[in-house]
Amino acid sequence: MPLITWNDALSVGVASIDAEHQELVGLLNAFYDAMQAEKGNGVLGNTLDALIEYTKFHFANEELLFAKTGYPDAVGHKKEHDALTQQVLEVQRKYKAGETAALSLEVVNFLKKWLVTHIQGTDKKYSPHLVSHGVR
Repeated sequence: MPLITWNDALSVGVASIDAEHQELVGLLNAFYDAMQAEKGNGVLGNTLDALIEYTKFHFANEELLFAKTGYPDAVGHKKEHDALTQQVLEVQRKYKAGETAALSLEVVNFLKKWLVTHIQGTDKKYSPHLVSHGVR
């Protein structure tokens, strides 16, 4: 059973960003599934790495759209991105240092809550701005 199921409540109304959000949901679900199945450290580590790299890619894409369209809350939004990035990089650092407890269900639930809250709150705020500037 997936940790997060994509639904219309997670849509920001911009197809390109929704597609990236769906990919993030899929990667988080894969990470959760690997934990639940007690996959080896290599699988968990690789899945965490993929989740982190795609998150960085997605954040960079959003921030590029903000710069291109002059989104007025770009700085505040980027601060949220930076804070999450630092948190997950710390989890990754601990995991690579052998602290396997760093990949706990608590971490997965934190990531789920952050992603859903961020999409439904902060991300939905930029939708009207991006759409009004022709971003689809």
